[in-house]
Parts: sequence; structure tokens; C-alpha cells
Amino acid sequence: MSARILISALIFLVLCECMMLEAQLQVGFYDNSCSMAEFIVRQEVANAFFINKGVAAGLVRMHFHDCFVRGCDGSVLIDSTPTNSAEKDSPANNPSLRGFEVIDSAKARLESVCQGVVSCADIVAFAARDSVAITGGFGYEVPAGRRDGRISLASETRSLPSPILNVDQLTQNFKNMGLTQEEMVTLSGAHTIGRSHCLAFSNRLYSFNSTTSQDPSLDPSYAAQLKQQCPEGSTDASLVVPMNPVSPAITDECYYTDILANRGLFTSDQTLLTNPTTAIQVIQNARYPFLWKSKFASAMVKMGQIGVLTGTAGEIRANCRVINS
Repeated sequence: MSARILISALIFLVLCECMMLEAQLQVGFYDNSCSMAEFIVRQEVANAFFINKGVAAGLVRMHFHDCFVRGCDGSVLIDSTPTNSAEKDSPANNPSLRGFEVIDSAKARLESVCQGVVSCADIVAFAARDSVAITGGFGYEVPAGRRDGRISLASETRSLPSPILNVDQLTQNFKNMGLTQEEMVTLSGAHTIGRSHCLAFSNRLYSFNSTTSQDPSLDPSYAAQLKQQCPEGSTDASLVVPMNPVSPAITDECYYTDILANRGLFTSDQTLLTNPTTAIQVIQNARYPFLWKSKFASAMVKMGQIGVLTGTAGEIRANCRVINS
């Protein structure tokens, strides 16, 4: 079978899977109740991206971090209160998560034209899709109809995958969310855009284990470059580096080519080469970027179905940061 026929067959399967997933939610959910909903979100993403291209990566990550804790219910947007530490203030999200102001702007505009109609959870899903598209990835239809959750607990962010996980741990983490190992490898490609704080990977540079200070799986020249950007012993939370130095604002296959060159930034990135099956997927994604972008779009749609609240469950928050009184 030729590579072209194989790619066509896989894309067909991807599209079929998307159609089946749409049964729970609905593409065009707001066509009658708030026809401008997706356009308004797209505009706000574009406006923010024009000012700061890094916000796109933040919005993709926000959707991921929302869905992996209590499902895709917008709980990551809720502010902490004197009596509750919310998800956004956990070490997994603070100070790294960004883009909240984009969601706020979109919600404010939507409330002015369609009060009480569009959920914050759907805005996050739309914004992630628009961020993928604006950075060069494939656009995709977002089945909508999510409702907003009323609970947000920093303690529950333990379900988020850590950058120090190995391939078996990552596989189990994604399996717990109903995602396959291949979808884990596919979604990891989101690391092709955005940035990381030095504290998230400095152990690979200075304190890898009891016998080796530097991770031997890390390309030495890349490690030297990272050490210049992230000095040993620094606790400066503002120090960041691009996840993919070559094209940090473009959704492309460079994440996978970086891994093949031993330039994966996190342990959880480079570990994909330690398993024969995931290593083959890395090679395939690097070699066929069109195929990876198609699989990524499908995996984002599936991820966006995790634990959704629909019908009369949850609420439609008036302010994405605050539970309705």
C-alpha cells in the first residue's frame, strides 16, 4: 500500500470517528440561539494573537487542562476564594497557564448579544480550535453544548500529566481519560507551540539522578543552550524557553523532529522514543505532517468530549471566573 493511500485511509477513519463523537454534543449548537458565537470567539482569539502570538499555545493548553480535571466544564476558569483554592492556582497551572483574558473578552461580548446562552466551557473549546487554526494547524468543527461546572479544586489537578512521566505512565494517564496511546502521542504534539518555565525541566540539566547531573538522553548542544537560558539554582518563575526553538508559534511537525534529534524539552517528550510503538508514531508524525495535523484535529475533538455536562446539568456562567449565585 502506498503512503498516499495509507494517509487517505487514515484520514477517512479520523473523519468517521469525529462524526460518531458528535452524537453527544452538536456541531452548530448555537446556530439558532446565538449565531455569532463562534465568530465572536474567533475574533477575540485573532485580536489577542495579533498582540501576542504566544497566547494561542496558552489557549490550547487551557482546554487540555480543563478537560483533564472534572471534564471539559470550564472549571479551570474559576477564581479562588478565601475558602477555596481553585484549579488555576495549583502549581500545575500557576503561573504557567495563560489566556484567561481572551476568554473573559469573548464571554463579555457574548453576554451582550446572547445573555445566558453560551457556556464558558464551549468558549474554551472554540478558542482552542481557533488557536490551532491560526498557528497553521487544521481547523475542525467543534461539537458544542457543554455546560459549566460549579466546582474547581486545586487538589484535583493531580490528574494532569506531569512533565517527568515516562511513556507507560503517560499511556495510563491518557487511558484514564478514555484516550488511546496513539492519541497521547498525537496530542503531545501540542508542545510544538508555546513555552515552558525553566523549573519544569531544570532537573534534566542539573539534578537528573543520584549518579548523573545531566539527562544523557538530552542532546548535549541543546542542553548547553538551555543552561544559558536557565541558570543552575535559579528560582525565577519568569524564566521561560520556547518548547520548539525553530518555530514556537507554528503548529507543525517540528516537535517530533526535535524528539528524533534528542531535543525533546521534557522527560515526557523524549520518553516517546523509549517504546517501539510510540517511537514509530513519532517517526510517522515527523515524516507525514499532513497526517499528524488530521489526527491532531480528531484527537482534540475527542478530548473535548471528556466528562462534559449537557442538558440541565451544571449552569451557564454569567462570568467565567465566578459560579452563579
